[in-house]
Amino acid sequence: TMSLREQALSLFRGALGTVRPAPMLRRALKLQGDGCPQLLVKGQAFPLKRDLYLVGFGKAVLGMAAAAEEILGDHLTRGIINVPLGIQESLQRAGMQEMLLKPHSRIQVIEGAKNNLPDAEALKGAVAIQELAEGLTADDLLLVLISGGGSALLPAPIPPILLEEKEKLTKLLASRGAAIQELNIVRKTLSVLKGGGLAQLAHPARVVSLILSDVIGDPLDIIASGPTAPSSHSVQDCLQILTKYNLLHSLPKSVEMVLSSSPTKPTAPENYSHVSNIILGSNRLALEEARRQAEGLGYAALVLSAAVQGEVGHVATLYCQLIQLLCLGLSSLAEGPLGDELRGNLLQLAAELQIPGLHLEEFLRALRGLGPDRPVCILAGGETTVQLQGTGKGGRNQELALRVGLGLHKAQATGASSPQGRCEILFLSGGTDGQDGPTEAAGAFCSPGLVAEALQEGLDAEAFLKNNDSYTFFSQFQGGHHLLVTGLTGTNVMDIQAILIRA
Repeated sequence: TMSLREQALSLFRGALGTVRPAPMLRRALKLQGDGCPQLLVKGQAFPLKRDLYLVGFGKAVLGMAAAAEEILGDHLTRGIINVPLGIQESLQRAGMQEMLLKPHSRIQVIEGAKNNLPDAEALKGAVAIQELAEGLTADDLLLVLISGGGSALLPAPIPPILLEEKEKLTKLLASRGAAIQELNIVRKTLSVLKGGGLAQLAHPARVVSLILSDVIGDPLDIIASGPTAPSSHSVQDCLQILTKYNLLHSLPKSVEMVLSSSPTKPTAPENYSHVSNIILGSNRLALEEARRQAEGLGYAALVLSAAVQGEVGHVATLYCQLIQLLCLGLSSLAEGPLGDELRGNLLQLAAELQIPGLHLEEFLRALRGLGPDRPVCILAGGETTVQLQGTGKGGRNQELALRVGLGLHKAQATGASSPQGRCEILFLSGGTDGQDGPTEAAGAFCSPGLVAEALQEGLDAEAFLKNNDSYTFFSQFQGGHHLLVTGLTGTNVMDIQAILIRA
């Protein structure tokens, strides 16, 4: 039989496969008819009256553009995409030809945003996209490809704000623990193209956006800062965030100027009647595929949530308690006092984390109905946040896996009643883009014995965590065997976690 590790890896790969750009676009996008051609997107028809243009920005957009150009053929007049620096070379090296444009493509590629930060190259691409959009007529159709990482690749600060000033402000906010949603609200408010700006500039052309979501709950106005969606935020929201992180009095003059002269109300939604925003891929889609495959491997599989968020330590505690409850269930002890205590803790934690759409009581009821003899697979997705305290190297997935390992180790050490000993357990957390933090790992695996085994090798997990150095821990432990290394995936729908347990 496959090891738990092999099974977890196969589920992760299966989840990725369903949100890879080419299959995703082929499922959704068709071109129909010769006399009066039309574009069919998930069954919606858009007539091609005159010219069809394409723009795009994001980490997964190169692969999306390659697939789109294949489908559109000669109907495509011209395109411009903004993609991360070095991505063409990386995909070439990885042998992922299907993600690259063909020679003589009509799509111009601009690479920028080194280390996912807006820079002069990204700005150049954004300006080119802005000029293309402004030149469109009512008979043109603009196809917009959007994926995560699009925010950094579409920087066009409202004059007189300089890119460096906007950047410095974003970095400051991030270092004070601002959530990605908050960062995006501030970026949007100071941008020409974000917050619906691109759609407004393209008017009166028909705008069709195909979106690969990397944001919890798939909110259109947040993904890549919503260049084609009406913004649900106003200048007031931006000011509130700056106040919250105590930055209101240290703003550059240019930012003060733009904020004081911006309209306080967002653009009315009726001004978006020329726009269709269509979500092609998301974390939920990937999790559903993993669940299908887990059932194929004989697991009782449940999806906890596609919106797991919160500080990585709290999320790790949630997973540890859940794993212990599952082990109790497999050893038919879930109905005792320990089970009740774990359930109470879980409900309290879930309330604190405020994970959208997580109905934990229902979920726990479903768990009770599983029966003790089947192996169990719990899947979840989303994006945790790490408060940086150290100078180590790692990413949120590796840190989450190590924290779960440490939590299970501590639970085992404190209680003779610990049920873990009777089960085989594996926890996996990985980023679907194949990169977790500034490392070549996508994430990591852990099991209950991990921390004890590491201590025998002289590696103290707690010390590594204090320094946010999970990557160094995993690369030194058992030759990096617990690192999840996928290479670039060409897609991005946040993170995926899997818990596999068998008696």
